[in-house]
This record gives sequence, structure tokens and C-alpha cells, in this order.
Amino acid sequence: MDEKILVLAAKEKTEPLQACLQNLKEEELRDLVTEQALRGKDIGALLRGIFKGSPCSQQSCVVRRIGIYKHGIQLVESGDLHVEVASEIIGLLMLEVHQLPGPALVDLATLFVEAVRGGSLLSGRSLELLPTVLTALATSKESLIYGEGELSGGELKKQLINTLCSSRWSHQYVIHLTSMFRDIPLSVEELQFVVEKVLRMFPKVDLQEIPPLVYQLLLLSAKGSKKNILEGLISFFNQMDRKQKEEQRGSESMDLEEATVPLDQLRHVEGTVILHIVLAMNLDRDLGKELLKYLKSEQHRDPGNALCPFSVTLLLSMARMHRFQEQVFDFLKTSIMKCFKDLQFIQGSKFLQDLAPLRCSVSATVLEVVANSVFGWDHVTQGLVDFGFILLDSYGPKKIFGGKVAETAHSLSKTPSQKACSLGASILLETFKVHEPIRREILEQVLNRVIINAGSPISHFIDLLSSIISYAPLVLQNSSSKISEAFDQLSFLPLATVQGLLKAVQPLLKISMSMRDSLILVLRKSMFSGQLDARKSAVAGFLLLLKNFKILGSLTSSYCSQAIGASQVQVDVHSQYNSVANEAFCLEILGSLRRCLSQQADVRLILYEGFYDVLRRNSQLGNSVLKTLLSQIKRYYEPEPDLLPPLKLEGCILAQRDQIFLQEPLAHLLCCIQHCLTWYKNTLAQRQQTEDEEEDDEEEAGFQQELGEMLVSITRRMIKSELEDFELDKSADFSQSTGVGLKNNIYAILVMGVCEVLIEYSFSTGNFSKSSSEDVLGLFKCYTSLGDILKEKGGRSKSSSANKMARSFLSMGFVSTLLTSLFRDCSQNHEESLAVLRASNEFLHYAVSVALQKVQHLEETGQTDGPDGQNQEKMFQNLCKITRVLLWRYTSIPTAAEESGKKEKSKNISLLCLEGLLRIFNTMQLRYQSKLPQFLQALDPASEDGEEEAADIDVTAKAGFLIRQFQRSLVNQLSHSEDDFNSKEALWLISVLTTLSKLLEPSSQQYVQLLSWTVKICKETSLEDAPCCRGLLTLLFSLHALIKSPVSILCELAQDVHAQLGDIDQEIEVEHQPHFAVVNTKTAAPTACLLVLGQAEKVLEEVDWLINKMKSLLGSEAAEETSQAASAAQLLEKATILQLGTLLTSYHELVQAALPSGSCVDALLRSVCKMYTTLTALIKYYLQVCRSTSGGIPGRLEKLVRLSGSHLTPQCYAFITYVQSETSVVAEEKKKKKKDKLTAEGSTVMAKVLRETKPIPNLIFAIEQYENFLIHLSKKSKVNLMQYMKLSASRDFRINVSALEEQEAENESEDDQSTASAQPSDGQESKRKRRRKK
Repeated sequence: MDEKILVLAAKEKTEPLQACLQNLKEEELRDLVTEQALRGKDIGALLRGIFKGSPCSQQSCVVRRIGIYKHGIQLVESGDLHVEVASEIIGLLMLEVHQLPGPALVDLATLFVEAVRGGSLLSGRSLELLPTVLTALATSKESLIYGEGELSGGELKKQLINTLCSSRWSHQYVIHLTSMFRDIPLSVEELQFVVEKVLRMFPKVDLQEIPPLVYQLLLLSAKGSKKNILEGLISFFNQMDRKQKEEQRGSESMDLEEATVPLDQLRHVEGTVILHIVLAMNLDRDLGKELLKYLKSEQHRDPGNALCPFSVTLLLSMARMHRFQEQVFDFLKTSIMKCFKDLQFIQGSKFLQDLAPLRCSVSATVLEVVANSVFGWDHVTQGLVDFGFILLDSYGPKKIFGGKVAETAHSLSKTPSQKACSLGASILLETFKVHEPIRREILEQVLNRVIINAGSPISHFIDLLSSIISYAPLVLQNSSSKISEAFDQLSFLPLATVQGLLKAVQPLLKISMSMRDSLILVLRKSMFSGQLDARKSAVAGFLLLLKNFKILGSLTSSYCSQAIGASQVQVDVHSQYNSVANEAFCLEILGSLRRCLSQQADVRLILYEGFYDVLRRNSQLGNSVLKTLLSQIKRYYEPEPDLLPPLKLEGCILAQRDQIFLQEPLAHLLCCIQHCLTWYKNTLAQRQQTEDEEEDDEEEAGFQQELGEMLVSITRRMIKSELEDFELDKSADFSQSTGVGLKNNIYAILVMGVCEVLIEYSFSTGNFSKSSSEDVLGLFKCYTSLGDILKEKGGRSKSSSANKMARSFLSMGFVSTLLTSLFRDCSQNHEESLAVLRASNEFLHYAVSVALQKVQHLEETGQTDGPDGQNQEKMFQNLCKITRVLLWRYTSIPTAAEESGKKEKSKNISLLCLEGLLRIFNTMQLRYQSKLPQFLQALDPASEDGEEEAADIDVTAKAGFLIRQFQRSLVNQLSHSEDDFNSKEALWLISVLTTLSKLLEPSSQQYVQLLSWTVKICKETSLEDAPCCRGLLTLLFSLHALIKSPVSILCELAQDVHAQLGDIDQEIEVEHQPHFAVVNTKTAAPTACLLVLGQAEKVLEEVDWLINKMKSLLGSEAAEETSQAASAAQLLEKATILQLGTLLTSYHELVQAALPSGSCVDALLRSVCKMYTTLTALIKYYLQVCRSTSGGIPGRLEKLVRLSGSHLTPQCYAFITYVQSETSVVAEEKKKKKKDKLTAEGSTVMAKVLRETKPIPNLIFAIEQYENFLIHLSKKSKVNLMQYMKLSASRDFRINVSALEEQEAENESEDDQSTASAQPSDGQESKRKRRRKK
């Protein structure tokens, strides 16, 4: 039969073919088609023949066609046919669709819809036919019956699509259905409906099917709805990541089968999806623009969604496209900075923490992207590297005015810029660890920035380079050529950069001989450079090499060992076998360094400061170093035992024409000798235990003995020497303008330095003998005599710099030992010796002053001069010892007791101790944050002997104990009479309490106790000292902000300021019960007033931030969590209105206070202007609420508007009138007093008056803007808010005719009578309100 059909179909006439088909039953025809399809031959011809013999003009033929269509769909779905046969069938069916009448099309479409709803489709291949059917339906012009009604073809197509998308889809059809919708013409609404349906199906689809589904969605995005697709994809993968984290966090067992989604599978799917999206953006740039637009809008609403790991990865991959690169990096930079700024803002306010806590960590998100990139995300690595360097370049330390560098490291609370810089370094370091192919590029870029940007601060790049090299020194051997190229530029780099770079590459020098040789070659060339900085860099480089290349037999110093990785430990062990080569290498370097002893003083200085560390780390070089120092000191040593002075100072200076230069830093040379000798004596016992090197020991002992005798001789003769022996008596010339004066200044500084070095040597070697203490005092006498002369002679023109103490030569370790001996040593054996030193109050004062100087230097630079100055652990131990002594000294001997018998004008010792404690507490929080528990433990007398782990130490309890001691001291100070009150001590005590309060947990009992104590002090202490009042109120505000908002305190303080200053209307007496005694007539203005205004502006900033947060929540009402968003918005609205209402009452008091003209008036006008700006922002927000929702405005807002109309706006206009009258009076008085002055002075007065009145127009404009938007809101909300606002003649306040006429009349009659400012008609009512008790 099939052959007959084919033969008849080949003929032109169709009647025989129609007759043949008419005689066949439906089942026979289906069997015929099935048989032919299974054979795979002539199925196309057979179907064409059937369709040819079944014209659509006859109803029976239409039924036959429908049967063939249904049977063909079943065959295709069965999966029994070859792919080519199925494709041929589908193709033929598509071609004949447009021949079918409308009802037949409806039947076919309904068939597909029911198959999808019933899940009867097996392969989904037949769905390729549905787009053609729906397209044919849409173009049909006849009315079609569907269900119980008639619809046009277009309406029916829309109805079918809605039915299809509303039904339940089997996950196996999702990809086919999505692909199908690409070929259907869809309206905007239909497309959005389809996209939402597909996105809802994502959680039900197998993970492996996600990438092809995303691919189909992206193809569908060519029709539109790009934003919805991107938003859905980001939201889906963000939820998957969160679910994965929760599973990892919650799973206690390590059974991998429990995981719903395997981690590696999820990451691979995400990577493939991101590749699909980036490829689509390459073809359709609108998709990329839509992504950036969506993320920018989402960032304001929910930063956690905008900067989730998937979106950040997508952006970084997208940055590979040149057209989007700049936009992507700018968006990421601004987003990260916004997150860091918001975090800092919220951390400073408990009020914001309770209302809008930040739940996401942007640093953790970005670093999670780096960790995820291990799963084959090669497309993101370049973006990570570029972004890391962008953060480092943009937010690294900057050189501020004066050439100083803003501190970036070790800070207690980093600024947003510092956090962004640290994030950039972390990105690069982590990327370097996990991506081997990109390592060379990262290293090259870091080195390039170190070399090229050497004039700018590059400490962050040096730190990153050090971290990279420490992580994998052996791996970086392959990049030794690049580092050797960087060495060639050393002679052109600043000294600090050279030192940092060489320290960073130190692990590489130990394992790469070629790199070490190239460095030595560069350093030798630099040694003979014409540039001083190059020679200094060469010395620093050689010293670093000597420190780190140990010779076999050197004593190990555990306290100086650096933290190194396992690979470096292996290298160090291996280097022991090359000890002979290391010894030859080190001796060769020492020979090069000896040439420096004939160069400038700056070069020698670096050498002297570095010799001690060389000996400490490489003890076998002691012989050579001591020999070098001995030969150098002999040039300036007077060998005659009785000849005074013992040193030849003439050789220490160099005269060139009229200029005098320091040639030999003699004090630094002696200091180096003294420290090296001390080191030698400390290690001699260890040397004697090993009797293998007796000859060397004897030789070194000879050098040591000779140097020791020389120091003893110098000490003895320096004590005997008079100032005249150095030609430095009071009659000598010390002026800086003459050569003789310069020479004498240099001599004096050298002699003072030598005295300090010998003081340390005498005390250290004296073993607490009385004679050594007498020697110390003799040297100190010489030191103070010269210091007094320099202050007297050189301090007349520069008093501030002259009184500043010169940099001391005493080492930090010695200072801690000396202070402990002077103040805390109770040993009877030492009593006689120490009594000599304790009898000298000047020496005690000097010892504490040096300790203060050392701590200050440590706070500013992170290190000190002298031995172990860069050893963080040693410095920490010394700080603990010094703090214990200073704390005991200050608490044991009050300042007042010490001042009673004191005649000199300088600070007493107790005051110095307090200043030192303040600096130490600041230094600890700045430089040793991680060691604070051990520090507080060391200060606790009850646990001096016990050692606890840092984790077991209760920092809050220890800090609370310290705080109580300083609270008692401050209470004692405040209880003194006015004559005995020490303002500086009280201010420092307040500063100490402020610093220590940062160690307390705001939720702790100690914190609450400190806050309540501070409130009590402020309320009960009538303090007339303005700086102390400022300190107390600042402490109060800072403590209060971390408990709750300080608006209630602001209101009370504003009432106190108003009561103390009086009302702007002199006829009104303010009856007031004072809240804070610290606010009085002397501190109310400007101190308290400016502080209150400053704190009020901080509150306004918080409210502004909240209003912006509320605006962002408006757009989230379409999300699933609508009710939660609405409740969150209501909480924010309530808190905002309450804050503004309370703040408004504070301004109500301040604008009625008779503030003195000047800074207070100006600040108040600006602050009130900001208040109105914030009120306007709130009204704009409610305008948006009224536009977007049908709800009205809350009653709280109406009350706030009423309050502003009754308690602020009228008073503001009265205050403006008061300010203008006061300004005119002041200007008139100045004009009368200075009639004979020049015109220029008159213009200066007028300019000042204009400057002071400039905020007035701004305030008027802000009030009018507020009222303007109130009118708009009244119309929108149908609530008359303007009934509470009295329309004022705000433009008349400049020219008030009645006031001017009255003023002119009074000026003619009575010159002394003050002008009466015209007030609004309701002024008397306002006055009566203010007459109430407060």
C-alpha cells in the first residue's frame, strides 16, 4: 500500500490519491506510517503523499491530517526512530502546519499543553513543532472556540502560553521548553511570564543541566527581559552558595554523601555558567550594561546580593572585555569602599547596629572568589590580579603634606582605605598561592611598582613581596632573573626602599648563588657611587647580608630568629655545610665595609648602628668587628692617661670653606663599642663552655680588654674634665650663623652623646657599686651643663625647638632596667648605690624623660634606636617593664605632693609618668594589638608570677582594673581647689581613660560602670577649665554612642547651655534646674555648645544614612519577603522620627540661647540648616512612599511636622534677627573705635561681618525647601501638614522697615539705647512658652 501511495503521489492528479487514502482506515494508515518510519526509508515521501491527498478543504482530510500529526508526535517521542528520521518527520510536519485550519491548530496546541501538564512526553523532541503551531495560531484571523468562549488567534496564543507556564513542568522538559520559546513571537508580558517560570524551575533541575538551560535563557534574552534573567541567575547561585556554606557549617560528620550538592560539582557548574554569560555579553553588549545597571541598583538595597561570590566572579570575568573593564573595576572599587565605610559608620553607633546591622563581609566574599577559582576558573584569575593591583594603587599609603607618610600598618581600627589596600594585598597573595601560571606576572608587577614608584610610599608592596617570597622561595628561583634586574636599580632607590626590598628577598639569597652574586656586584658598585644615598644603601645591604649568612659555630639567638617557612628551615640547615664559604664571604664583605669608615658621617652612622645586630646574629665575626672598632676609636682616643679631654674632637669635624660638617659621629661609635662589649661579656660564658677555640677567644679577649680599658679611661677623664677643656664654657659662641658657633654646637652635641653612652656603660658594668653611681652622676652633670648652655644660647630665637630633648643614646633595654632600679629595686645590696642616684631629682626626671622619648619614637616609627630596636618581642617586654614602673610611680606619689617642694618650672616626675603611660597605652593599641592580653596581665600585681595563655586572659576585667586606678586619680584631681587644680594632668587622665575604654566590651559591666561614672562626674563637677570640659564631654559622647544614641543627653546639655547663656530676649529669665554641672558660664560657649552641635551633626548623619536605607527598601516590596521588608521599614521610620524629634528639642533650646557672636553662631546656623535638610529628605521619602503605595503618612510624622512648626521655625527667625542685631552692634562699635584707621581695615571688618552672616541665607533657603516639600506631601497624602507651619516673611528679614525707622529714631534721641528688633505678632506667645521651668 505504501508503494501505491507513493506512485499515486508522483502523479499530477490528486483524485486517485484521495480515493486511495479514503479507502484506508485510520489504524491502517498509522501502521503504514509506523512501518515506514521504523524502516527509515521514504518516510518523507510517504508523508508528503498523504498530505497531498488530504486537502484541508475537506473536513475528513483535516481529521486525517490531525491523526497523522498526533501519530507523528508519538513516533518522535517514542525514541524508537533514528535521529535523522525523527528530524525529517518534524520538518515535514512544520511545513504543513500553516495549511491547517484554526480549530485543527487549536487541537494540536492543546495536545502539546496537555502532554506537558500530564508529563506524557518522553524525549521532548516533538516540542520543536509547538512554536510553529502557536505562530500559525497568532496569525490566524478567524475566531476560534477555546473552552466556553471565542478568542482571536493572538489572544488564544497568549492564553495557551499562560496555561503552559502556569502548569507544572517536569524537570526533563525545561531545556526543550525554554529552547522552544525562542522561536515563538512573544510580547513583553509573555516573555516576562516565561522567564519567571523558567527561573522558578532552576532549583528542580539537575545541577548538570543548569549550564545548557542558562545557555537557552541567554539566547532567549535577545528578545528582552535581560534584567530578570541576570537577577534570577545571581539570586539562584547566591542561594546555592549559602546553602553549601550552611551544610559545611552544620555537618558534624565528614560523610560526603550527606551533602545535597557536591562542592566541586557546584563550582564547575558556576564556572561554566559564567563563561556562557560572558560569551553572551561579547555578542550583546546590552546584556553587560544591564548587569551593571542591576548591580548598582541592588547595591543600595542589599549589598549582600550585589556583591555575592557569584556576581563578583561574573564581574571579574567580564572585566576581560575591554569595553567593560573600566566600568567593572570602578563599580567594584566604589562598592567595596561603600561597604567598608558603612561598616565603620555602623561600628561607631549602637543605634545603627541595632537597626541595620551589616550581615555580609566584602573581604570574605572577594577572598572566597579567589578560593573558588581553584576549580578551573581560569577566566577570573586575570581579573583578580588586575583588581588586586588597582586596590593597592588606589588606596595604598599616600604622602601627605610635609613629606610624611600616612601610617597604614598596625593600626587599631583601620580606615576604609587601609582595609581596601589590605584586601588588595590579600587577593594577590592568595591568588599567587593557588594559581601557579600567574605567579610570574604578579611578581613582576610588584617589583615594577617597587622600582618605578620609589618616590612614593611603597611599604604595602614591600610587605606583599615579602609575603610572596616567604610562601614559596624555592618556586621563585625560576624568577631570579627578574629580581636580579631589580637589583640593578638599587643605587637609584631611597634607603628605606632598599632595606625593605633586601629584607623581602632574603630567603631567595640563601638558595640562589647567582642572585647573591649579582646583588654583591651591585652593592660594590654602589659603594663607590657619587650619590650619598647609593653608598648608604650599599652599607645597609652589606650589613643585611652579614646578619643572615651564619658561620658554623655562631651562637644561636632565639630572640632574634625570624619566622620562616619549612622550606627556609631546610635551606638554613643545608647552609651549615657551606660555613667555610660563608666565612670567606662575610670577611670579604667586612673588608668592603671598612672602606666606609673614611666616608661621610651618614654612611658611618648606618655602619655603627648595624654592627651590633651583625654580632648578635653572627657571633663568629666578633673578632673582625671588634678589631675594626678598635682601630677606628684609636683615631680619636688620647692615649695619655692624665690628659684632658680624653677625646680628640677636632678630627670629628670637617671644614670646607665657610661650612662646618660632622665627619665622625663619635658618640655613635662609642655607643656601638659599648653595646658590642656588653654583648661579648654576655656570651663569654657560653664560649668558655666550648673549649675548642681557645686561640680565637684569647685574641678576641685581647681586643675586648683593650676596648674596656679605653672606655674606663674615657669615663674617668670625662668626669674630671671641665667644659673649658672642650672650649665649651658659657662664654663660647653657639650661634648658628658663624662657623665657630656651628663647630661649638657640634662639639657640644658630641660630648653630650658621649656622656650618655658612658652613663649606660658605667651603670651596666658597675654592678650597683657606689662608685659607679657617682660616676653616672658625674657624667650626668657634664651632660646637663652642656644642655643648659645650649638651651640658654640657642633657645632665644627658637624656644620650642630648644626645649625639645635631643635624641637620647640610651638603649630601650637599659632605660627599662634603669627605671626599675631607680623606683622599684628594694634589694639591700643595691640600696647604697641607688641612694646616690635617687638623691638627684634631676637624674630621676631625666630617666623618665628618656623613657618618654623612646616610647614616643616607638609609637611613631614602630622601632627605637639601639640594640634590639627592631625586635618586636624585646620592645614589648621593655614596654611592660617601663609601664609597671611608671604606673607604680604615678599612683604612689601624687603630683600635688611632689609639686609642694618643687621650684623648677619643668614638668614634675609624676606628670611625666602619666604622659608616658598615655603614650604607652596608645602605642600598645597601635603596634601590639595582638599582645594586649599579655600586656594587661603583666600590669596586674596579683598575677605577676603566674603565666596564662592569651586566650584565657579576660582583657575587659584587666582593663577595668586599670581604669579604676585612673578614675581615682581623676576624682582626686577634680576635688582639689582651684589653685591646686592641674589642668594638664586632668586632661591627660581623661585621655588615658578614653584610650583604655577602647579595650572594654560595650556589653560588659565595666563599660556600663565607666559610662555611669562619667555621667556622674559631668553632672556633679563644676569645672571651669575648658579643655578638661571638652575632654570629659568627648569621653561621655564616645562611651554613650556604643550603648545607645546620645540624643537624650544632647537635649539636657542644650538646656544647660541655654540656661547659662541666657535668652536672646533679655527680658526673659530662664528658670532651669541644671543637669550637668560641667556646663557653666565659662564652658557653655564655645566649648560645650560646639561639642553639642558636633554630636548633633553626627546624629543627623546617622539619620541621613537611615533615610537612604529606607529609600532602598522601597524598591524591594516586589520581592518575596514583602512583609519583612515592610516591618523593617516601619522600624527604621519610627527610629528616624524619634531621633529627629528629640534632636529638634535640642535645637529649640540652642536657637533661643544668647550665643556670643563668632564660631558658636556660625556653627549653630550651619547645624540648623543641616537639620532642615534632613527633615526635607524625610519628607521626600514619604512622597516616594505615597507614590509607590496606597498607604498614608504615619501619625508620628504629623507630630514631628507640628513640632518643627511650633518649636523650631519661629525660633530660627527670631535667632536670625538676634544675630543681625548683634552683628550690626559689633560693627557699629568697631566703626566708632576705629574712625581714624585706614579704609582697608574697615573693609576687613565688613568682610568678617559678611562671612559671619553668610549661613543665614542658606538657612532660609533650607526652611523654604522644607515647607515647599511639605506642600507637595500635603497634596499627595490628603493631610494638611502646612496648618502647623506659619508662613513667614522670610525675604523681609534683610530690610525690616519698621525696625530701621525705630532704630534711627532711637539713635537720634539716645545713643546708648539698644535697638529693638521687630518680632512676629505671635512673639509674646512664644516668650510665654519659654518662661516655663526646664
